[in-house]
Amino acid sequence: MNTNLLNNYAEAVSMIIFAIGFTNLLLHKNLIKKIIGLNIMDTAVYLFLALKGYIKGHVAPIIIDGVVEPEAYINPIPSGLVLTGIVVSVSVTALMLSLTIRLYKRYHTLDLDEISLRLKKEGL
Repeated sequence: MNTNLLNNYAEAVSMIIFAIGFTNLLLHKNLIKKIIGLNIMDTAVYLFLALKGYIKGHVAPIIIDGVVEPEAYINPIPSGLVLTGIVVSVSVTALMLSLTIRLYKRYHTLDLDEISLRLKKEGL
């Protein structure tokens, strides 16, 4: 087996999780399932970023015991990106769910094809 794949199995797992979320987003017609697929994709991206920012044997960039050499710490940028991404994805998920509730109240279905068909009938 390829040693690069064995050394980077976690990155491969995050790509597989992303592919699962992407296929869920593409293949399902239910809006809730599409939102779940998007959240799975978000999680895979956060996992990948966290893995890229981690350096084995290094610690979080908090100065303890007077250690100030940058080589002792991990890069804080990926961690900050992950935290920012989580906040944004929670906001986007809340917006998508609220719009889904409004669509359900109006059309009494969560099937995207049925909603599109009803929109065409209404002339919108």
